[in-house]
Amino acid sequence: MASSSSGRDCELDPCPICLNPLVQEAYLDRCFHVFCYPCIVYWTRLVTEKQSLSSIKCPLCKTENLSIIHGYTGDSFQQNYVNKDGKKSSLSDSYEFRLKFYGASSRMRNGPFDVQRYWKSHRYLLKNTWLKTWLRREIQALSQVEDVDIVMHHIHGVVDSFIKSKEKEGRKCTPEQNRNAFRHLLLDAGRPFLHGRIDQFVNELEQFLASGLNIQAYDKVCLQHFTMSSSSETHDKEVCNHLSLDPQRQLIFEDSDDAE
Repeated sequence: MASSSSGRDCELDPCPICLNPLVQEAYLDRCFHVFCYPCIVYWTRLVTEKQSLSSIKCPLCKTENLSIIHGYTGDSFQQNYVNKDGKKSSLSDSYEFRLKFYGASSRMRNGPFDVQRYWKSHRYLLKNTWLKTWLRREIQALSQVEDVDIVMHHIHGVVDSFIKSKEKEGRKCTPEQNRNAFRHLLLDAGRPFLHGRIDQFVNELEQFLASGLNIQAYDKVCLQHFTMSSSSETHDKEVCNHLSLDPQRQLIFEDSDDAE
C-alpha cells in the first residue's frame, strides 16, 4: 500500500526545479526530497561550479546532502556523490563542457553565428551530415542518459520532415515565419524529454545548423565565444582546462556511421 501511495504522490507532485511531471526520479540522500534526475544533477553542477564542495543544500529544505540517489529498481540503485574526488565521472570532458556551456549560454545575449542570415538565405534546405551525431551528444549531455537514440531519431525526423515540407511548398512563407514554424515544431518535439532546457536546446540547434561546421570546429568556436563572453578570468581558465581542445576528445563524437 505504501509503495502505491508513493507512486500516486510522484504522479501528482511536479519536479520542484522544472515544475513538470517527474522524469527519472532522483532523491537527495539525507532529506529524500524528489526531483527529476537531470534537473537535480544540473542544479548541483551550477551550485558547485565555482567551488569544490563535499555536500549540497536541498533546494527545498536546505538540508545538507552528500549524494544523489537514482535508478532505484527495488533491488538496486545508483548513487552520485557531490564530491567526486576518487570517483569516476559518468560524463566525458566534452559532455561536461557542453553541459557547462548550456548553463552559461543562458546569460549570453547572442550566439557566435548569424541565425537570421541562415533563414534569409534559405540554407535550412541544405542537409547537415553531422546533425545526428550532434543531436545525440547534446541530448546525452542534457539528460545524462546514454541510450538516447529514440529521442535523437525523433527530433531528427522532425527536422527532416520540416525541410521536406519546405522543399515542396517553395518560398511561400517569409524567413521569420519559417523560423517560427521550425522552432514551434522542435519545442513540441523535445519538451517531453528535455523539459526546462528545451528553449536553450532549440537555440543551440539553430546555432549549430547556422554554423555549417562539423562538430570539432563548432566546439572550438563555442569555446572561443564562451571565454570572450565570460567576465571571470578564473572561470575561463577552468573551462579551457576542462575541454583543452584535445582532438581525440572531440573527434569521439564524429562517428562516420552518422554521416549520410
